[in-house]
Amino acid sequence: MIVTVVFTVGVTAKEGPDRLVSGEAVEFDIRIARLGSRALAQLLDIMVELVLFGILFTGGGIIASALTHADPGAAVIVTILTVCLVTAMVGYPVAFETLSGGRSLGKLAMGLRVVRDDAGPIRFRHALTRTLVAVAVEWPGLVMPLVTWVASLWTMLVNRHGKRLGDIAAGTIVIYERTPAAWGWVPAMPPALGSWAATLDLTGLSDDLALAVRHYLARNREIREPFRSRVGFGLAIEVAGCTAPPAPPGTPGWAYLAAVLAERHRRALLRLAAARAATAAVWPELLAATRPTLPSLAPPAPLAPLAPPAPLAPPAPPRPAAPAQLH
Repeated sequence: MIVTVVFTVGVTAKEGPDRLVSGEAVEFDIRIARLGSRALAQLLDIMVELVLFGILFTGGGIIASALTHADPGAAVIVTILTVCLVTAMVGYPVAFETLSGGRSLGKLAMGLRVVRDDAGPIRFRHALTRTLVAVAVEWPGLVMPLVTWVASLWTMLVNRHGKRLGDIAAGTIVIYERTPAAWGWVPAMPPALGSWAATLDLTGLSDDLALAVRHYLARNREIREPFRSRVGFGLAIEVAGCTAPPAPPGTPGWAYLAAVLAERHRRALLRLAAARAATAAVWPELLAATRPTLPSLAPPAPLAPLAPPAPLAPPAPPRPAAPAQLH
C-alpha cells in the first residue's frame, strides 16, 4: 500500500504549487532539473572552461612574445590572464547559451536547457545575468566563496523549481529537454466485462485516480515484480472503494482497471457527442466547419464466462514509439 501512495502522488504532483503556467494560463508538462544533473553539467562546463582558458592563455603568451621579441612583462601577463579568464568564464557560457537556446556544452551532454520562468527561450540579458551572478557568488565565487557556495546549494535544495541564485536574479529555470518515455499501450475494454462496466457508478472516481490508473496500465511493463502487482492491486482497491458494483468473481486486476478506464472514456465520448449535437442544433455552421471524426460507440458486449484469475500484467503490447525530442 505504501508503493501505491507513492505512485499516485507522483502522478498528481502537477496539481500543486510546483506547476508551471504561462501568461496565457497554459500549463506546461515539463521536468525541472535538480541538483544532481545540474552539478554534473556544471562539472563538464568547468572542464571546458579550464581547457579554453589554457588554450587562450598559451596562445596569448605566444602572440605577446612574438610581438615584443622578448619575454612579456608582468603587466602584459596580468592583462592576458584577465582577458583569458573573462573570456573563458563569462564569454563562453553567455555566448553559448544565447546562441544555442539556453544550452552550454555541459547542459547539452546532460539533456538540460535554460528557459525563462514562462518556459520561453532565454535572451542575451538572461544568460549574462546568470553568468555574472554565478562568477560573483557561486562559481568560482569572488565574494566570500565558501559562504556563497553554501548559500547557492541551500537555495537550489529549498527552491521548489531548483533555482540557484543566478536563476532567481535572471528569472530562469533549468529543465530537461528530453522526455523520459512516450505513452505505452493501454489495454482496451475486455469483452467479457463490457456489460458489467456499463452498470458502473463512476461518480466517485476522481480525475487524479483515473490518471494514476492510466499511467500504471501504460507503463506496468517497466515495473518489476513484486512492486508491479503491489501497485496494481493497490490501485484496484482504491478504484473499488469509489465505484459500484464490484467486479465479477475471478476478474484479473489489470482487466478490472482496464474496464473501468475504458468505460469512463466511453462515457466521456458520449457526453462530447451530446454536447456537439446540442451545438449543432443551435449553430449548425460552426459544427460543419469544425466537424471531428468521432469513433463509433458500439453497445457493450454481453457478459461472458471469465477465465480463472491471471497474473496482473496484460498481454505484451506492441513496442511504443521512440521518445519524442523537445526542440
